[in-house]
Amino acid sequence: MKMMSSYIWRSNKLSLTLIALICTTLAIWVWEKTPLLGPLFPPSDQFNMRSSMISPVVPAGTIDISSGYTHQQPSSKEVPSESSSKEVPSESSSKDVPLGSFLEEVPSESSSKEVPLESSSKEVPLESKGKAPSGISTEEIVSGLGKPVDRVAEEKVQEPGTPPLGLFESSLSKEINVGNSSNVAPSQRKECNYAKGKWIADNRRPLYSGFGCKEWLSGMWACRSTNRPDFSFENYRWQPENCEMPEFEGSEFLRRMRHKTIAFVGDSLGRQQFQSLMCMVTGGRRSPKVEDIGRQYGLAKARGAIRPDGWVYRLPITNTTILYYWSASLCELEPINRSDPATNFAMHLDRPATFLKKYLHMFDVLVLNTGHHWNRGKLKANRWEMYVNGVPNTNRKIAEIPNAKNLTVYSVVKWLDSQLPQHPRLKVFFRTMSPRHFVNGDWNSGGSCDNSNPLAGGSEVTQDNSSDPVTEGAVKGTRIKLLDVTALSQLRDEGHISKYSIKATQGGHDCLHWCLPGIPDTWNELVSAQV
Repeated sequence: MKMMSSYIWRSNKLSLTLIALICTTLAIWVWEKTPLLGPLFPPSDQFNMRSSMISPVVPAGTIDISSGYTHQQPSSKEVPSESSSKEVPSESSSKDVPLGSFLEEVPSESSSKEVPLESSSKEVPLESKGKAPSGISTEEIVSGLGKPVDRVAEEKVQEPGTPPLGLFESSLSKEINVGNSSNVAPSQRKECNYAKGKWIADNRRPLYSGFGCKEWLSGMWACRSTNRPDFSFENYRWQPENCEMPEFEGSEFLRRMRHKTIAFVGDSLGRQQFQSLMCMVTGGRRSPKVEDIGRQYGLAKARGAIRPDGWVYRLPITNTTILYYWSASLCELEPINRSDPATNFAMHLDRPATFLKKYLHMFDVLVLNTGHHWNRGKLKANRWEMYVNGVPNTNRKIAEIPNAKNLTVYSVVKWLDSQLPQHPRLKVFFRTMSPRHFVNGDWNSGGSCDNSNPLAGGSEVTQDNSSDPVTEGAVKGTRIKLLDVTALSQLRDEGHISKYSIKATQGGHDCLHWCLPGIPDTWNELVSAQV
């Protein structure tokens, strides 16, 4: 009897255990199948998040773009919030780049839920719904008030053991402009002004040899061929304050200018800039493959002329054309009496040079300058007479040299701006005045520039506005870019040819033109950075 009772007790215990197992199994099955219970038990993969960056604005964290979930563990490096007054320098590609300060949460490719912005009280939907990641607006995925982020770091190195970066992250890098500047929100970054910055010593300069570039460089500007004893002025480069200034590479510039034409139109300072660029892209080496195609632009040397009105060279390796045309005033010049070889010329202050009107459609980049020929001596020597509206000027106010120059600069800019819609690929730069450094007189009255100490007057430009207000005012509100070189060149008085010109008269100084290699190389670097 006792054995029977023991058997029944064991059977009941076994039955209870079996029932408990069955109930547990049913509970687990119901939990997996019933979505209402999901929020109570989050999926296990949410606990398998790798550590990464965290936003300093919201402690909730940043994004693992490959998984779509936010990070909870802060990294050792943080990016300042949008209200910070300091910029964070960009890091090398061997370090993780903090994206967390810009982005709060980005949905995975299969997600269609709304994701809140980092510092906004409202939710902004980011719906994929089958759309390509590149279709997502930048404004919708940035921090702060939804202002777009211009740049993030170019490369991001993943931590060991993490999955590869997905399609969305690659597309995001393309959606947001990529550059080498600091990861700083728009309200923190200052506007780029290439004319504001400082000169920095650089032993990698000059960019070409003053001895070697004899094919393109005029002997009167090749200071290495003179008895000048000091060339320390060659070893400096310009560093803008808030702009990216990539190192100039001749081959890279030609690659970007493949099948394109860059034209310089202006006075002898424009010619210096043209010769400088020829030396920069060839490295100063002679190249028999460079073709002289001046005749295609009507620039053959006229009989009895000292030189042609310009030069045009084509570099076949990239089919790049570099051109210079001499137009010291940028005005249309027209002989008043075509039958008289000694005739004066109508200087049409309100019309651009005929060469510009004829060949503008062939240019991709145009760099203009004028200034130093606007004086009574030059007008008289060139036999130029001022015309306005097709007739001789009788307005005394306009006849004043500064006003006549201003009228021309504004007229040329206005005409070019009207032409740009018909030439959408064309970029136009108007270069500001190149400074003169004559002291104790002028070029013909004993003026000199004997300083040979680089940056004796300072190395930095801090002003926001140009030192050439006429040109700055003319391009304002137009599609013409200001190539502002006046203030930065003003600091380089030791870079002039000075008394070492091989053609200068005894005791004469050239404090207008520059030694090459020299300051005009920087002007071309500024053009290259903006093309």
